[in-house]
Amino acid sequence: MANSAAEAQRDYLPGNIVVTGDRETYVNEDGSTGTKTPTPIIDVPQAITVITADQLEDQGVTSLNDALRFVPGVSLETGEGHRDEVFIRGQETTADFYIDGLRDDAEYYRPLYNVERVEVLKGANALIFGRGAGGGAINRVSKVAEFGAPEYSLGAQVDSFGAFAFTGDANLPASESVAVRLTGTYEEFDNHRDVYEGRFIGFSPTVTANLGPDTRLYAYYTYDNDKRVVDRGLPSLNGGPLRGYDETFFGDPDYNSSDVEVHVARTRLEHDISGAWSVNASVMFADYDKFYANIVPGGGATATTVNLGGYESGTDRQNLIGQVNLVGQFDTGSLSHTLLVGAEAGTQDTDAFRNRALFNNGADTGVTVPLDDTISVPSFTLVPQRASASELTTLSFYAQEQLDIGILQLVAGVRYDRFDLESTDIIANFDGARVDDRVSPRFGAILKPMDNLSIYASYAESFLPQSGNQFTVLNQQSASLEPEVFENIEAGVKWAPHRDLLLTAAVFRLTRSNTTAPDPANTGLVILAGESEVEGFELGLIGEPVDGLSLSLGYSYLDGEITSTTTSATSGTRLQQVPEHQITAWARYDVTDRIGFGAGLTHLSEQYASLSNNVVLPSYTRVDAAVFFEATDMLTLQANVENLFDEDYFPSAHGDNNIQPGAPLNVSFGARLRF
Repeated sequence: MANSAAEAQRDYLPGNIVVTGDRETYVNEDGSTGTKTPTPIIDVPQAITVITADQLEDQGVTSLNDALRFVPGVSLETGEGHRDEVFIRGQETTADFYIDGLRDDAEYYRPLYNVERVEVLKGANALIFGRGAGGGAINRVSKVAEFGAPEYSLGAQVDSFGAFAFTGDANLPASESVAVRLTGTYEEFDNHRDVYEGRFIGFSPTVTANLGPDTRLYAYYTYDNDKRVVDRGLPSLNGGPLRGYDETFFGDPDYNSSDVEVHVARTRLEHDISGAWSVNASVMFADYDKFYANIVPGGGATATTVNLGGYESGTDRQNLIGQVNLVGQFDTGSLSHTLLVGAEAGTQDTDAFRNRALFNNGADTGVTVPLDDTISVPSFTLVPQRASASELTTLSFYAQEQLDIGILQLVAGVRYDRFDLESTDIIANFDGARVDDRVSPRFGAILKPMDNLSIYASYAESFLPQSGNQFTVLNQQSASLEPEVFENIEAGVKWAPHRDLLLTAAVFRLTRSNTTAPDPANTGLVILAGESEVEGFELGLIGEPVDGLSLSLGYSYLDGEITSTTTSATSGTRLQQVPEHQITAWARYDVTDRIGFGAGLTHLSEQYASLSNNVVLPSYTRVDAAVFFEATDMLTLQANVENLFDEDYFPSAHGDNNIQPGAPLNVSFGARLRF
């Protein structure tokens, strides 16, 4: 990646951070997402993993879900076969996703065709992101229109299952003050599973305008349309995944489907007030329209039968978010200051419904059918189960000081959030309302014995209202309970032996409290009784230790358990889908200017599919490989092999009976033309 292109990607924050490195280096020095100020990643007091465009291209991944497989401390949930859902440091989330620092919280699969890099910030992040982000936050940095010479690229990819994708990227400086860029993709899905298919269409125009020597305007629009079969995976049997049915579809091929249409429009205005002060303001409007339907495998499978249930669900959501930040960089005597003062306001309107499938002439919510290579689903009818309308209003103010006193840097900040949710449960005829006012602090200390070495310690908090990740509807209990609280204590080291290599290590303790649980007095209500704790550490090495070799290596150790006994879980219960050991590795080595080879490895130790601790996902090790060939200065060819040794594995689940089998050996061939 050229230096000028990398610099331009930091479009959503003020100031200049020079990101160095040749095209095939995986290092990114920009840590500004973690502070909302121009701060190198080595000086941000928390663990951050960055996946650059070069690494994404080398690995041949096109979706966020696949990219996150190579992030230590992150494990994947199946997302019910229709959305991104992850565990970050043991905390499950469907909503802690951001684009250029703004909330993108609807439930859908996020593509990467218009993304320059992916950032995973670990630990509680309320100061920067607000509610949620208890285990961490995932931020996508958009491609932007750049000045300079026009650049164009076309890409194509096809794999041995028959899936394929086409991509295009055109950047055109229209004048000295205006540049435009258009990225787009068309993708068709296929894999080893019976009846699975789908397609994705996306395009994203952007405009960059210099309104004067000190003022810049960025404008973005994204349209994504995703249609696919909803595959809920396999049931369990005898404490593990059902064996021998890795290709069997436990659903109705004529019914299981997902249809998502997303419109996102954003603008950002940046103005340099003086050499010391700058201001930026962003506005984002997002419209999400989603419908999905599925027959799903349930509990109670035997060697000859399987239980099925089903439902359909729809969500129509509109988000409007505005954010403004004032950043000052100045000195007072021998002290250097970086001051952030900001505010954010937003509204979110959501209409949602869910209809349940009934079998046996409407008598039962589930049905038992013979277990076979092809599952026969009996006829069913649909009846309303849930329907709701909600209006959410949020208002936030925050301030942060980064104080540089030489060998020591201090970071301290606080954020105030007002969360005002009103909802109507149409089926239960219940109107709920809840207002939460929360203050979330953040503190950090960074010891800098050398410019390229940071030793840090930090404390941060976050919160999650009891209406959950998606904030769609309140019931009588959730309307009266205090939010969940996350506390993250972390210490770590970041060392850059040279500018294209970064080594990191972090040890942490993350506690979660005020989790709801059934009342042990059997009142039928829920209480604030649940507490959990995750302790662990992670190691990372990313960059180019020698010329021609690009590395992205990671390891995480996580020990997560329930620490309070309730009627739903006893103290000592292991947290779900939190592998104790996780190894992620990817390497590319260019043997000549034209030929390169790549290799990857992911290892996860065994993990429980749910808090029941009754079903185990076995440990596994998957090995990948790649070959790269620059046929000409403009044409690059590559082949990627996923699961080189044809490992039989189960990477993710959604509870005990929706377990996703991993794909067998799969080869994809790609070509990219740049001119």
